[in-house]
Amino acid sequence: MRRAWVAGLLMAAMLSTPTVALAEIGRIKTVVGAASVVRGKAATPATPGLQLQVSDVLQTGKDGRIGVTFVDNSRFSIGPNSRVSLTQFEFDDTTHRGKSLTTVDRGSLGVVSGQIAKENKDAMRVRTPTSLLAARGTRFVVKVP
Repeated sequence: MRRAWVAGLLMAAMLSTPTVALAEIGRIKTVVGAASVVRGKAATPATPGLQLQVSDVLQTGKDGRIGVTFVDNSRFSIGPNSRVSLTQFEFDDTTHRGKSLTTVDRGSLGVVSGQIAKENKDAMRVRTPTSLLAARGTRFVVKVP
């Protein structure tokens, strides 16, 4: 009887514990040339329609380019020889509030900002090896040699 009671408590605890689901933050729309997405330790070829998650790293080769659309309608264009990390991305579809941090280690990143930047001018940030930019405009390009 006691074992059944303990098992019931354990089951209730497991069911009441929230699980962390990795939510889609955007999708790859276009790919040209050599390009991949690194998630954890696994690298997969970048393909149109691939769902992106926080902490994904987008990499392109010397002939590679990736186009991305995010859930807040931001758009990224990643140029050749680039490494771009989707470090942070939070977006509430109801209030249109959120924040994002993108890290550009090398290469180029063109941005058309979406709802996150429109709702709060300092909520969209881009980090490079030497600077941290707050996106206040709607369109900009970052290039890291």
